[in-house]
Amino acid sequence: MTTADQNVRPAPDQEMEAIADYVCNYKIESSEAYDTARLCLMDSLGCAMLALGFPECTKLLGPYVPGSTVPLGVRVPGTKFELDPVKGAFDIGLLVRWLDFNDTWLAAEWGHPSDNLAGILAVADFLARRQRAEGKPPLTMREVLTAMIKAYEIQGVMALENSFNRVGLDHVVLVKLATAAVATRLLGGSREQLMDVISQVWVDGQSLRTYRHAPNTGSRKSWAAGDAASRGVRLALLTMAGEKGYPSALTAKTWGFYDVTFRGEKFRFQRPYGSYVMENVLFKSAFPAEFHAQTAVECAIKLHEAVRGRLDEIDRVVIHTQESAVRIISKTGPLYNPADRDHCIQYMTAIGLIYGQLTAEHYSDEVAADPRIDRLREKMEVVEDKSYSRDYLDPEKRSIANSVEVYLKTDGEPKRVAGVEIEYPLGHRRRRAEALPHLEEKCKASLAARLPAQQVEAIMALFANRTRLENMPVEEFMGLFVA
Repeated sequence: MTTADQNVRPAPDQEMEAIADYVCNYKIESSEAYDTARLCLMDSLGCAMLALGFPECTKLLGPYVPGSTVPLGVRVPGTKFELDPVKGAFDIGLLVRWLDFNDTWLAAEWGHPSDNLAGILAVADFLARRQRAEGKPPLTMREVLTAMIKAYEIQGVMALENSFNRVGLDHVVLVKLATAAVATRLLGGSREQLMDVISQVWVDGQSLRTYRHAPNTGSRKSWAAGDAASRGVRLALLTMAGEKGYPSALTAKTWGFYDVTFRGEKFRFQRPYGSYVMENVLFKSAFPAEFHAQTAVECAIKLHEAVRGRLDEIDRVVIHTQESAVRIISKTGPLYNPADRDHCIQYMTAIGLIYGQLTAEHYSDEVAADPRIDRLREKMEVVEDKSYSRDYLDPEKRSIANSVEVYLKTDGEPKRVAGVEIEYPLGHRRRRAEALPHLEEKCKASLAARLPAQQVEAIMALFANRTRLENMPVEEFMGLFVA
């Protein structure tokens, strides 16, 4: 007896059609979304300029083949590099993400929607420079902001109900997905080509989370998003060259993504694609810390004055947090590198208590050598608060709550002397107005470290005027950031 597969091409998976229809047909009407996208662009480029001060980051920049050049190539902000769009996306993504200071989205899956800016800016600059050379109408920053809103929405809506981390996959798969979709559209792709490229993402193979977790945490977590964005651009270019897709890449029995990688489960969706994610995105406006720990650090900084002269008297520190934080950033034992430290809630809280602040430099080997940090870490308890976990997933709240309690030895008995609870971090939609001055100062200071004062003032004035920003040709905008 012989058997044979039924080789009948199925209709495209509905999940892929939904994204293609959204990217091709949905009109963004939300003024709030465009205004927030402006802030995200400002913040992300500020993060990129700040990262240029770290040699471990900058050593990865530039063409794959040293000395090679690309005529009318993609400009990498803060540098003189002009690269092909694939490596350009990698480098921009590397800079935006390196310090874990860019905007964030937390749900069943988490991630950083601004990671998509790497592929969007790379493709937009690639197109814009050629349009200018050919005398064609310029691509404007309005189109970049629209692509950002749609990329944020794809990544964020997918993350609401679908936990890739629970099957061992890194969230950057969603960066590759969103980038591939909007990059293909920027390149002129049709609805059919959108479905082709989306299918290529799912059959592509995805990154493991090994590099984000004890005992293997390392610097790949700082360039993984740039890698995913560059891969999204590469798949977009392949699709636009005529490469066809795979209509049941998700649902194919035995060989599809669901059966091979997602334990046979199908994606679930809480809401249709619109502009919800951009409107609710989380900014890291005060300090570079993994977002599940942002309010813990803010609590610790508020407690600094009460404990700074009594560190040796501390009996224990209790951190109440959400389930996700317990699972991904609660660590005991040695911390081997900056990437390990900025994903440890105990380390970040200790820094806040000891120093009353947290900067990127606090993750360095020099600061980590301070013996007070590990002594304090050894006295910490991290406990899940069920109400924090519920409110973290509540679509009407989306809080990221933490509380920090300090107990001192008093007359030989531990006594609670101070405690702070913060439900919504600075940068949450509910604290957006409070965060805005911090975001502006963060960007301005980062730009000032790399660019002349007059150039910095021109950029900040542009970001303050959304209409002028939206009307500016992409080619001119990217030129503002050439060092």
